[in-house]
Amino acid sequence: MHASNALARLHVPLPIVQAPMAGASTPEMAAGVSNAGALGSLGLGASTPAQARAMIAATRALTDKPFSVNLFCHRPAVADPAREAAWLALLRPRFEEFGAMPPTGLKEIYKSFTVDHEMLDMLLAERPAVVSFHFGLPPQAWIEALHHAGIVLAACATSLEEAAQIEAAGIDWIVAQGYEAGGHRGVFDPEQGDPQIGTFALVRAIARRSKLPVIAAGGIMDGQGIAAALQLGASAVQLGTAFLLCPESAANAAYRAALKSAPRTAVTATISGRAARGIPNRLYLDADARALAALPDYPIAYDAAKSLTAAAAAKGNSEFAAQWAGQGVSMIRELPVAELVAVLTEEWRAASR
Repeated sequence: MHASNALARLHVPLPIVQAPMAGASTPEMAAGVSNAGALGSLGLGASTPAQARAMIAATRALTDKPFSVNLFCHRPAVADPAREAAWLALLRPRFEEFGAMPPTGLKEIYKSFTVDHEMLDMLLAERPAVVSFHFGLPPQAWIEALHHAGIVLAACATSLEEAAQIEAAGIDWIVAQGYEAGGHRGVFDPEQGDPQIGTFALVRAIARRSKLPVIAAGGIMDGQGIAAALQLGASAVQLGTAFLLCPESAANAAYRAALKSAPRTAVTATISGRAARGIPNRLYLDADARALAALPDYPIAYDAAKSLTAAAAAKGNSEFAAQWAGQGVSMIRELPVAELVAVLTEEWRAASR
């Protein structure tokens, strides 16, 4: 089989990318995937530059193969004390269930890469093989600086319009994120709405319109899915949920148990302040008009969710934890990453014959 034209320039033999899942992917996962012949990834969007540098170093200690790192390019949060107070008041009864009080205020728990000069400096010094962007694009000068450092760049698109912006900015690969995908939707401008396009329709549309290699993301869990995405014009596929039960995943016991129950998934903004797909929990308040009116900016809202999750967890309760997962979750397998990559490859080759 031929290597995908997206990954061939990095001498990555398999057309498989492990999704960068902030909070779930680890250096062990990324290195294990890369050592198995695919492209491992680190989710650095919620990390400080020092934490990100340490994760890159830890991954490099485990592999000499290329891997990818992912940054969040959301519009920086705007604090709104009245809205944040209203949100905390709405959540107060839930805190009180666990004998806890809501925090007195909320903060922006991590910076957008678009304004994080220290993170840019760290990337230019460390030079990971691939840097990918979610929620939008960084300043054009930063794109050019990263390219000048020899880094391959990728960005997530949920629509043809976003794909066109990515191509115009000179990015190397488009990650076509279908509505099936677990975790945060990569929509550039949530106020304009989410087109909610499925993976296969989106991949085919972008592949027909764009000259760039397309990486299909969303709902792909096995080799048959990989073969189908490549048939539709993808150069490679990105799988996230498929790796969550691997021993190398940072998913905790409650998250793993929930994944094994073949749950339904749904999209909510009321956990973090931005739409994301996961296993519904008691923070899925999307039917509550008051909740939506009070919802703080991303990731300020996430600060409240994390505080409530911690208060509940202290009493042995995981009903508020963010358990991101895609629509293919019923097909999840519990295997070490190297075995999972081998099985996916075998299935893909069998399906492609």
